[in-house]
Amino acid sequence: MEYATTFLGIAQEKALHLFAFDFGRYAIAASLVAGLVWMLKRTPWRARQIQKRTATTSDFRREFFASARTVLVYVVVSILVIWAIRHGYMREMEGSYGLAGNLGMIVAIIVAHDAYFYWSHRAMHHPRLFKHFHRFHHRTVTPTAWAAYSFALPEAFVMALFMPAWLYFVPTPGIVVFTFLIIMILRNCMGHAGLELHARGWASHPVLKWISTTTHHDLHHAGSFNHNFGFYFTFWDKVMGTEHPDYVAVYDRVTGTKPAPKSLVAEVA
Repeated sequence: MEYATTFLGIAQEKALHLFAFDFGRYAIAASLVAGLVWMLKRTPWRARQIQKRTATTSDFRREFFASARTVLVYVVVSILVIWAIRHGYMREMEGSYGLAGNLGMIVAIIVAHDAYFYWSHRAMHHPRLFKHFHRFHHRTVTPTAWAAYSFALPEAFVMALFMPAWLYFVPTPGIVVFTFLIIMILRNCMGHAGLELHARGWASHPVLKWISTTTHHDLHHAGSFNHNFGFYFTFWDKVMGTEHPDYVAVYDRVTGTKPAPKSLVAEVA
């Protein structure tokens, strides 16, 4: 069977399938997290809402349509990756490394993506880049799961470039790529949930504190632009001194572990 080798030919062959996969991945993950938050707000867990403000319908519309636009960017980049593979510039990996190998590779991609996200995210907060790359995302002050892909076009391309860079250097089985993409969008939606979904004591636990929480990213959206740039982990923020100094106190207040000072409550109001 012959495959298209031009960009337009590959687009005709793959674009609809790629859009359906990426948009479906976003829509399903955001719906699951948003639905979970909706249900939890009808239980005592409603006290875990991080900000007093509630996102509006216009917030939702902006986030949803911007995320759909981001998916289109991902489709373009995916078509370029397929073009590169079919012309021998990148290697396609079929099959598997076995269960242990695949699991190890998933961990490796997550660690690499966390580093990529931290440094690219922090760079986009530079005054010369913020307006063009990242300001649109920060129109979301009170995050919802639908904000996961709410990017301006330049930021969408930055976020999309991780996978081509990884695949160029590391031949990766399709099942590993698929699993990573599912984990990535679920963690992204959880980070924007607006309601803390993690257990009490998480932010100060000797091991769990290295894994980021909803509060960790919510503080960043609430106005603390110089803190909490990480995605899956808090490692880079801790090492580079960019973690919000009151993160643990706010987390404990949100989860009901202990009350936080009034100044912290006002900060996330």
